[in-house]
Amino acid sequence: MDDDVIALLALGEPAGSASELAHLRECRRCTDELDALADVAELARSSAADGPLVPPAPEVWDRVAAELGLGTPPAVVDLDSRRAQPRAWRWVAAAAAVGVVVGGGGAWWAASRDEPVTVVATAVLDPLPGWDATGSAVVETRSDGSRVLVLDLDTAQTSDDGFREVWLLTPDVSGLVSVGTLAGSSGRFDLPEGLDLDEFSVVDVSEEQFDGDPAHSGESIVRGPLEA
Repeated sequence: MDDDVIALLALGEPAGSASELAHLRECRRCTDELDALADVAELARSSAADGPLVPPAPEVWDRVAAELGLGTPPAVVDLDSRRAQPRAWRWVAAAAAVGVVVGGGGAWWAASRDEPVTVVATAVLDPLPGWDATGSAVVETRSDGSRVLVLDLDTAQTSDDGFREVWLLTPDVSGLVSVGTLAGSSGRFDLPEGLDLDEFSVVDVSEEQFDGDPAHSGESIVRGPLEA
């Protein structure tokens, strides 16, 4: 069935031809998607009735955005401001408002961004010997020209006496620049203006100790080259 028709039905609107409604009664996939969207709509209505909507923790959006390559995480959507939109898309606003992503034949996403961003490079981060973590990284460019490295690992575990630091290396590892420490499994790091990503083109995450030494420990967890 057409996605717009399913969305309207999920919102309780009269929609669909006789043949489409007959199809819905017979098709498990469409029925499951309708039920999922109806649950989202109901959750949004109940949440809005309970009071102001609260955004999810930043690390939730960071992980989703990094995995899907979305860039700047979306803000909570004001449902009142979306009422002028076509009815078929109101459930998308509702899903974004309560922090829900619904899948059914594909991933649905509604994002309200403060400013446009462009992904200019991506990296797949592979484990170094002795580690089994993996991850991904993207470089975003904002409209003002500033750049952000968005990094995501599949684990947040660190040793009790250490922490993780994010670096950009030259391919031959003869030079490196620290861009910040990684708290948890994902993070966003503003890149210095003028930093040449053609030169410092390898993303590296290291395990560091609280020893007062700002140099790289030599213990890299994951590493991968940035590709345009």
